Amino acid sequence: MKTSADIVIIGGGISGASIGYFLLKNGAKNVVILERDYLTAGSTGRCGAGIRQQWGSDINCILTQFSCNFFENAQEELAYPGGIEFTQGGYLFLVTTEKELAQTKKNIALQNSLGINSKLLTPAEAKELAPIIDTSNLLAAAYHSKDGHLSPFKTTHAFAEAFKRLGGEIYTDTTVTGIKTNQNPINGTNRVIGIETTNGNIATENIVIAAGGHTGNIAKLAGVDLPLNPVRRNILVTEPVDPILSTMVMSMSLNFYCQQVPHGSFLMGRACDNQPTDLRVTADSNFPETMAQAITVAMPALKNLRMLRQWAGIYNMSPDKHPIYSKAQNLDGLYISAGYSGHGFMLGPATGQCMAELMLGLTPTLPWERLGLSRFDAGNESQLVHEPSVV
Repeated sequence: MKTSADIVIIGGGISGASIGYFLLKNGAKNVVILERDYLTAGSTGRCGAGIRQQWGSDINCILTQFSCNFFENAQEELAYPGGIEFTQGGYLFLVTTEKELAQTKKNIALQNSLGINSKLLTPAEAKELAPIIDTSNLLAAAYHSKDGHLSPFKTTHAFAEAFKRLGGEIYTDTTVTGIKTNQNPINGTNRVIGIETTNGNIATENIVIAAGGHTGNIAKLAGVDLPLNPVRRNILVTEPVDPILSTMVMSMSLNFYCQQVPHGSFLMGRACDNQPTDLRVTADSNFPETMAQAITVAMPALKNLRMLRQWAGIYNMSPDKHPIYSKAQNLDGLYISAGYSGHGFMLGPATGQCMAELMLGLTPTLPWERLGLSRFDAGNESQLVHEPSVV
């Protein structure tokens, strides 16, 4: 392992791999990625892999619009054999309450103003797109055809291989055990000077923590506290069946998302109460029953599907459900990329672009300046932009 690097990235998921790629693409040198297990071992490999541009905040709309455009051209840019399996079947949001309808109309107006061509559908129009939905309690639906899903494994490896082709190095099975800092005797400022791992130490003055739910604990190694709340989320997958659903179906009021993946299985998840916040990813034994109850209200035709397996991952929640792209406060050389609030995979390309611009002093092309840690300081409540459309 190298003993020195210009930049060390902690985390081998989509975020770390994308940050590494965009840093090197924009002129950085001598960049290393550290992963305690294997690439995609954390939240990336456990996610639902959906990609949507239908949001209730301008920031999330802009970031995911960038990411979606990148994914559409990823084969040309990343040159990954076999591609990343990006399928754009759209997202269909089911609207079942008057409050949800009002929010959906606001969301669509915002999205359209930013060039996202989402639209409001009648229940009959929604059923044309997804014939298996029950429209008896449906008031309306929202739809955008450019949304979709792709392989989290192939996408992350595509970024990682492109990163290595540009000269980056990746060390897996390498756990970070410490972050070295030093105080300037002249001005009293603290800065990063190195990182300690189970496979040796690396001298560096720039560290990016992009470790999903583990980001808060790693930051504490440097004496930095972050406003992050890791929460377990559960997913299940069913037996494969013939194609009957071409779009992702979601509902905020019914609390679920569901898609049929290319090989025929249904992948579905929802937020559940009383989930642990201790980074536990053991499966919730109550989840299959509550998931079945929620999904069969909207799509009764799925009631006889057999579950193959379930698993859990970590949503790394920020207070306003927006990512944190920021320098650490009171510690030079430490950067934070976290708090994606369940959407880190779809934000992957935008995360890389934002962090490269932040770290290399480039002119912002995305609104990362609004996503710094200072927005959570007392008195800065007006800087928070809450996202209403999260399951």
